[in-house]
Amino acid sequence: MSNFEYKKSLGQNFLQNQNIINKIASSLTPSKNDLIIEIGPGAGALTKELVKKECDVICFEIDKRLENILNKLESDNNNLKVIFEDFLKVNIKTYIDTKKYDKLYFVGNLPYYITTAIINKIIKESTPYEIVIMVQKEVAERFNATPGSREYGSLSVFLQYNFKIEKVCDVNKKCFEPIPKVDSTVIKFKTTSKYKEKVKNEDKFYKIIKDSFTHKRKNLRNNLMNYDLSKIEEILKKYNKDLTSRAESLTIEEFIEISNNL
Repeated sequence: MSNFEYKKSLGQNFLQNQNIINKIASSLTPSKNDLIIEIGPGAGALTKELVKKECDVICFEIDKRLENILNKLESDNNNLKVIFEDFLKVNIKTYIDTKKYDKLYFVGNLPYYITTAIINKIIKESTPYEIVIMVQKEVAERFNATPGSREYGSLSVFLQYNFKIEKVCDVNKKCFEPIPKVDSTVIKFKTTSKYKEKVKNEDKFYKIIKDSFTHKRKNLRNNLMNYDLSKIEEILKKYNKDLTSRAESLTIEEFIEISNNL
């Protein structure tokens, strides 16, 4: 975009490749009673495709320098509403009557440093049906990592507990303006209750995951010394593991069983 000063502090790298834009848009299949919420539309490249869907589209953009471009887009599309606020600071329910819609779809190209915060906010303040986001490629690998891999961590467990995760496509860094230092990946999160029905206390479950990975190179005995280690060891033995095992070797099911028995 000529004469536009991109702000590094806002993680501004605008997607220019129409083929990738189309892939992201086509990964969303809402009906007319659904809502798409776009986080950080930038100059509206993806927004232009989203408004072609039959449903309403609401965008949250922090950079008011983009008002002229996005307001023009809004005036041209009666199913689009643009809100110039920091998505992380707003209460979703203040701006959106979520009861009005059957399903909520969230989409955005997110800077890594706020990705987890945004996903947490979406889960806390709404009931998302699907979330489609673009993140650094190595971050996407962490999201979908399997037990025993180097990338597997508390974030992997948290996300896979809440969502079925699949890759939409990889995105070369040359598809952006300005060109970032790394390649990206578009990931789709689809809400699942596969594990939720098995957990007795979700807060306790989340806490034990966080504590288990506190020091990733330390074993469970060291990270969970404030818990009843005898109960934990009893469960681990069922899976041929013990307190010298590291958190990265445990599956979600094993974390659930430990949490439920403490």
